[in-house]
Amino acid sequence: MAFQLSPGVNVSEIDLTTIVPSVGVSAGAIAGELAWGPINEVVTIGSEVQLAERFGKPTSNTYLTFFSAANFLSYGNNLKVVRAANTSVAKNASGGNTSVLIANQSQYQIEYYDLSASSNVGMFAARYPGNLGNSLSVGLLANGANFSAWTYSEEFDGAPSTSINTGLVGGSNDEMHIIVLDQSGAFTGRANTVLEKYAYVSKAFDATNDDGSSNYYVNVINDRSKYIYIMNSGANSNWGLAASNTTFTPGDSASYFESLSGGNAGRPGNGDVILGYDLFANPEEIDISLIVTGAAPQVVSEYVVDNIAETRKDCVAFISPEFGDAVNNYGDEVTDIVTYRNEFNSSSYAFLDSGWKYQFDKYNNVYRWIPLNGDIAGLCVRTDTT
Repeated sequence: MAFQLSPGVNVSEIDLTTIVPSVGVSAGAIAGELAWGPINEVVTIGSEVQLAERFGKPTSNTYLTFFSAANFLSYGNNLKVVRAANTSVAKNASGGNTSVLIANQSQYQIEYYDLSASSNVGMFAARYPGNLGNSLSVGLLANGANFSAWTYSEEFDGAPSTSINTGLVGGSNDEMHIIVLDQSGAFTGRANTVLEKYAYVSKAFDATNDDGSSNYYVNVINDRSKYIYIMNSGANSNWGLAASNTTFTPGDSASYFESLSGGNAGRPGNGDVILGYDLFANPEEIDISLIVTGAAPQVVSEYVVDNIAETRKDCVAFISPEFGDAVNNYGDEVTDIVTYRNEFNSSSYAFLDSGWKYQFDKYNNVYRWIPLNGDIAGLCVRTDTT
């Protein structure tokens, strides 16, 4: 609406509710200990909900990194996250007697996609390293004749048999069902909750759906599962062949239920966290503006300042004092925080705040002390946005 108050003066009313806010241009970055998710891989996260889904809910070991990231995300929606871990200890839970390390999907594609893993590993492995994987169990029905007696038959609308496309080229018995369960309830809070179901996936390497996408069971799990990988073909030698004229081994449903075990998160040391932050070092590969250090010790924070922020010269590292300097240190806070600051080299690319905050952990129903640097970096995002 526009109208004249006097000659030459025009007043216009503009409805700003029609403007769609853009994704935050000030990208944050953090590396640290988390319970789930890929190791040493940069993942862009847009909300606390997504953070919990991708990297697991906070635990007594991971809450400092989790809430530093979550507090940043309460102001912005663009945070690059790297899960750091001790890869000499970290293991993916598996269905066999031998655990393996699959740090991320790239490693799986290189080392295990051809299903050459030892049978000692089992047919399935957890998607990511960590104790959470020990809560998973997987059932697979490859023989339609056993459908009515299968424990999970009620979860599917019919027995696996021969897919139309495989039958057209002379093949048979290629279909199977796969179900993933939260056996002990670590993911959902309720034991034996169904996490994923895959109906009528195929044993044929060249099987496709009507839309042209792959229906080969290994590809389906790789592309869609949040919880597992296929490690080998369960000693069924013709699983993974082309469909043409192949009568696929039916398998025995009793042989394909595995409770996964042996998972270990691999708690990171300072060197492991530094390796995580190194993934942000190259400005040509990744765009960031604000580096959150969480509760990183001084040696890690100093490394981030000197080797990431100072080297890139296009971002700022945000640091908090150590817990003992700021909390329950009545009367000595200023002196100890100044002493802590003087352990760092001076830099135009770093900012030190002066506190921690006491906040509620809704996931575990407790209060936690969390350093403020995630919030301070988030406030910079809010300033850029508004």
